[in-house]
Amino acid sequence: VGVALGVAVVVAVDLANASATRAFRLSSESLTGRATHVVVGGPGGVPGDLYAHLAVDRGLTAAPVVEGFARAEADSARVLQILGIDGFAEADFRPFVAPRSDAAVDLPGLLTTPGGALISSGTAADLGVEAGDTFGVRVDGRAERATVLGVLTPDDDRSAAALQNLLVVDVATAQEWLSSSEFRVPSSGFDSTRNPEPETRNRLSRIDLLLPEAGVDSLVASIEAGLPDGLEVRPASAQADALETMTAAFRLNLTALSLLALVVGLFLIYNTVTFTVVQRRKLLGTYRALGVTRREVFRLVLGEALVVGAAGTVVGLGLGIVLGAGLVQLVTQTIGDLYFVVRVRELSLDPWSLAKGIGLGLGASLLGALRPGWEAASVAPASALRRSQQEDRLGARAGRYALGGLASVALGAGLILVPGGIAVAYIGLLLLIVGAALAAPWATRLFSGIASPVLARLFGPTGRMAARGITASLSRTAIAVAALAVAVASTVGVGVMVSSFRVTVEEWLGTVLQADTYIQPPATVFRRGGGFLDPGLADDLRTLPGVARADGLRVRQLDTDLGPVDLVVAEVDSVRAGIYRYKEGEAEAVARATRTGAVAVSEPFAFRFDVGAGDTLRLPTDRGERAYPIAGVYYDYGNDLGVVLMHEETFLESYADPGLSGLALTAAPGVDPEALTEAARAASEGRQQLVVRSNRSLRQASLDIFDQTFVVTNVLRLLAVLVAFVGVLSALMALQLERRRELAMLRAQGMTRREVARMVIAQTGLMGLWAGALALPLGLALAAVLVFVVNVRSFGWTLAFTVDPWILVQAVALAVVAAVLAGAYPAWAMGRSDPALAMREE
Repeated sequence: VGVALGVAVVVAVDLANASATRAFRLSSESLTGRATHVVVGGPGGVPGDLYAHLAVDRGLTAAPVVEGFARAEADSARVLQILGIDGFAEADFRPFVAPRSDAAVDLPGLLTTPGGALISSGTAADLGVEAGDTFGVRVDGRAERATVLGVLTPDDDRSAAALQNLLVVDVATAQEWLSSSEFRVPSSGFDSTRNPEPETRNRLSRIDLLLPEAGVDSLVASIEAGLPDGLEVRPASAQADALETMTAAFRLNLTALSLLALVVGLFLIYNTVTFTVVQRRKLLGTYRALGVTRREVFRLVLGEALVVGAAGTVVGLGLGIVLGAGLVQLVTQTIGDLYFVVRVRELSLDPWSLAKGIGLGLGASLLGALRPGWEAASVAPASALRRSQQEDRLGARAGRYALGGLASVALGAGLILVPGGIAVAYIGLLLLIVGAALAAPWATRLFSGIASPVLARLFGPTGRMAARGITASLSRTAIAVAALAVAVASTVGVGVMVSSFRVTVEEWLGTVLQADTYIQPPATVFRRGGGFLDPGLADDLRTLPGVARADGLRVRQLDTDLGPVDLVVAEVDSVRAGIYRYKEGEAEAVARATRTGAVAVSEPFAFRFDVGAGDTLRLPTDRGERAYPIAGVYYDYGNDLGVVLMHEETFLESYADPGLSGLALTAAPGVDPEALTEAARAASEGRQQLVVRSNRSLRQASLDIFDQTFVVTNVLRLLAVLVAFVGVLSALMALQLERRRELAMLRAQGMTRREVARMVIAQTGLMGLWAGALALPLGLALAAVLVFVVNVRSFGWTLAFTVDPWILVQAVALAVVAAVLAGAYPAWAMGRSDPALAMREE
């Protein structure tokens, strides 16, 4: 069971991560199709007339694309990805929309039917529509109607997954839906003479190219030489690579947390194999006396461990697949809240993940059996007949193990303190856990000696026997205590980290949310926004009665060579700049500098790109790459990828103006903020569906998203404790079998069943209490590493280390309750055993 649970957790998380990665790979592949390269620009996109130049004048195989997102009115939780295409240019790029004689797809209808669309058969079934039906969608909160002109029937499961929640429309339809107003584009239109005059023609998200392999580099250079400033040619796979990089740290941290369950499972495997060896020491000694070699005994023990490991691994793979199906929903939900829309949310069985689970299960079983197998092979036949020798030997070596544990802790601390990557920090964490486990026998014996007189006064002789029984069976009780301590320590460490993070975010939200009412279109990704306000409605909202100040906000995503960057645009005056706390720079100086072309960056951005105040940042714009001085670095906990804060005037000089992404309204003195919020809702009614929140509700919504982010983490913490619970249960079951003759003697001398049960419960409660006590310092050490090392190396965040006493109380209570529950059945079974039957073996 221990092997199965350990393998199940690791496989589930690995499958969830692999499925999420495969999902956005599939999504990206379905959108790029057979394209080898893409022409992309700044956030303003690509001028539409460039497509004609590339396809007609240059004779290239090209296809225009417009991308965006919408929500289905019938199911607001379903996000549909809009793919605007030219149906007559698709034959070479996306076969699923190319004309086919056997496909009931009306490609000409995409040009002539308002809102004409193609959807996959799976999506059509989910929405309850078929060819000829219409259904409602909302784009940036505006209601639109889509008419199903054809249902795409994928050839295989892979294609079905790739087309899930994809809405294919004509380029013009996509532009109409996604453009609430004309872009005001400075100097970004295309013509052969690079006319610098502004233009307002239709924009494309990108232009797909299918270039021949021969001489592709020179051809790309030739194409780029004729492009307007701000446009470039990239490999088609670049976007998928960038999206995968965005979530790399998130997925690595999940994997590391899942391995904690396997580490706890290792203790359980070790305990189980040790018990099987000790239980048969007499038999093994007899084998040795009859001529069985040490090598054969060693092979026997390892072979049995492999059989147990194989059975546990098979069960664990099945459990992992079941658990992974639930975890992939949580992982993709978190990615959807924080990074980008993931259309595919089904579990995919990755052979590498399953192979990894098999290797970990068998490897952990072998590793857990090495020490017991060596003990069984090296012991002299005469010594093997004495059951107590192993306990005596462990007692004698407990001090040396503790010194080894201290050395492991020192080495782990050294690795953690030395600058390095996340993997190095996790290796250091593992060494801390190993050190604590090695010190467990010595510490458990010390604790039992201290507890013995206390329990004697509380429970009499049974209390003293309970404490001494822990020391008498130290080889198993210490391992069970260590396993439970490590599992509980992981809950303490992660709990304190999450608590510290939450307190920091709450304080940060209280600082940055200064306005009274916040307005934005419904977002497909909570953290990024992405929609735009209707310009006329935005003007009306700014001039509502009772508004003292209206801050407009633009949010754009820039695709840089190092990955995606979020650009936040506002009027950065002293008030706006003053809502932030600065790691480098001061609010007044930042406000002055941004008005003259400088920018401020968030702490994660400074960490990710290794920049700071005084450095120069080069960003892609709709007029080509430009340099911006960095005036300050501010603390930000809303985006782990980093943010660039730019003044509105600086933005409009170089970028297309998409309109406002949101508005923040501050009520005038004497005006009720709730009344202002209701007035904003009333003003938008019937014009554009908007999310209008008061300061308090936005803060709560942000914290809800934060809590959702750590749901997966909390599941993994509970699973680790479950593995430890099984470990304690197995140790107590082993003690029950091992001590049945001893208990039979006590029963024969007058000990009642109730006294036996009380002794066992006292013993398990003592083990749980001690495991909880050991878990507290180890858990706090893990929390400190997670807060000050892992978070910094993963995301660049500076967090306040906050210890909630309730978390510590819960941890100790969890350890005691888990141990007492695990001891309930052994206590009942020991009390029910027949003394005469047990004594017959003496």
